[in-house]
Amino acid sequence: MGRLGGFEAVFLDPVGQAVQQRWADAAMTVAFEDLPPVSAFPVVPGRRWGPGLWWSATTGRHVAAGSNAMRAQLMVLDRDRDVTGLAGRPVRLLWRNRRGQVRSWVPQLFARRADGTALLADCPGHPDAGGERAVKAAEAVAQACADVGWTYRRIPPLDDALAANLKWLAGYRHPRNAGRPGLMAAVVEAFMRPRPLLEGTEAVGDPIEVLPAVFHALWHGRLTARLNTPLHERVLVGPQGWSDPGKKGGAG
Repeated sequence: MGRLGGFEAVFLDPVGQAVQQRWADAAMTVAFEDLPPVSAFPVVPGRRWGPGLWWSATTGRHVAAGSNAMRAQLMVLDRDRDVTGLAGRPVRLLWRNRRGQVRSWVPQLFARRADGTALLADCPGHPDAGGERAVKAAEAVAQACADVGWTYRRIPPLDDALAANLKWLAGYRHPRNAGRPGLMAAVVEAFMRPRPLLEGTEAVGDPIEVLPAVFHALWHGRLTARLNTPLHERVLVGPQGWSDPGKKGGAG
């Protein structure tokens, strides 16, 4: 390791052995999206939500999640069509600061993009989480990512309404909710003209059967709705790429 900028990576190989490698080489050759956490997420006594697993609709595999805030960001990335892989804490970055002291940081989240680049991110529950150490680490990790053409972000928590809507739709992300053969095509056809959610659902058939397919289509972006306000039966739903004139953000 050299001075700030001489970054190295530590990760676990397929048999669970720790490997330390020059960061620039690892970033180009290691499939971090396929690796387990290099270290476990901490368990904080008294916290209402602890570490767990998120089933990714993008990969069909589980991703380690360390907090409710991180799970919310996993939901966002799992719906992003530009994301092809996800992992929780797959790499530890090492560097020396300008005093020659060794420093390290494990970003919470890794996302592989379709063009081969990647995002490393932390998902603090509030802006001051982690204190000064987290701020300094963010600067170093951002530099390490920039050196290899990647991106680092310290992502703020989602708006409450958006988080609640994504959590609801996430319950329908599994392929089984697409329903019987032909149902998804009928759902998409029903909303080619934007209309209230329940109206379009009833035009297809029994809401008990059809609503899961509608929510599945909203999760995967085959349908679009305004998600920055609570979902309800009269919310306007339209085709993929449709923009609600009354929408101020949080597209489906």
